[in-house]
Amino acid sequence: MAPLPSLSSLRAFEATARHLSVTLASRELGVTPGAVSLQVRELEQTLGVTLFERRPRQLVLTEDGNTYFSTLRRAFRMMREATEELTARNRVPVLTVSCTPTFAAQWLVPRISDFEQRLNGIDIRISASNRLTDFVSDGVDIAIRHGFGRYEGLASERLLGDDLVPVINPALLRKSPLSTPTDLSAHVLLHDVQRHDWQLWLEAVGAEGIDTTRGPVFVNSNGAIEATKAGDGVALVRLSLVSRELAEGVLIAPFPTGIATDLAYHLVYPPSALDRPAVKAFRTWIVEQARSA
Repeated sequence: MAPLPSLSSLRAFEATARHLSVTLASRELGVTPGAVSLQVRELEQTLGVTLFERRPRQLVLTEDGNTYFSTLRRAFRMMREATEELTARNRVPVLTVSCTPTFAAQWLVPRISDFEQRLNGIDIRISASNRLTDFVSDGVDIAIRHGFGRYEGLASERLLGDDLVPVINPALLRKSPLSTPTDLSAHVLLHDVQRHDWQLWLEAVGAEGIDTTRGPVFVNSNGAIEATKAGDGVALVRLSLVSRELAEGVLIAPFPTGIATDLAYHLVYPPSALDRPAVKAFRTWIVEQARSA
């Protein structure tokens, strides 16, 4: 029986064949390109075959190389699956939730302890990013996205509405009352990146003569909300993001009229995700929280 090649040379070949690049294989394995090339050549010498056709700036698998790669790839996959199955027995389940930084700070994080208490033994990880989630490459189990709710190939459930309402610090309101929307001319208007929202709201309530181009602009709603809580002005924000502050009296909505939009926060996930108990439990919990909010 012929001796097996070294594991390091097999790993070098498998990574190089998968990427068809020595450079990318070296980055994945954490070694130099020269080390990868050397290990692949040693493997070829051990096997007595040529695995790659080396062209200028291009690697192409030979027929022997392609056959060996197909078998080796399955073998590595089986080893990874066996290792994961063995270690999973003593591993705490991890649930990765993706959402925007504003939604995380204003809505999810203040409530997440309730979920953790209900389902002790699940490691919750919140991935806060404005970038759209790739459920495969990002390792995300479930996401909360802001939009129209149409996501091809994914299940989508409407979670929270998106009505826009003005909010103000109670102390600032006592100092400078807001009896009608036109009184906003005496206040600093706080904006997130959607600066045109103020104009839309003022048009909806029939208020005129207010310059909506003035006032500071924040990179997201969280900055505008925090500035409002500090008494720096009046912000126009999504009602769902300040429901707790309104309930506790930290902020006041002086005008009940909101702009209803087709946009909303949606719970988004691959259909098969609910096969995992942790994902299913989170989905049940967050839907309950949204309804009570």
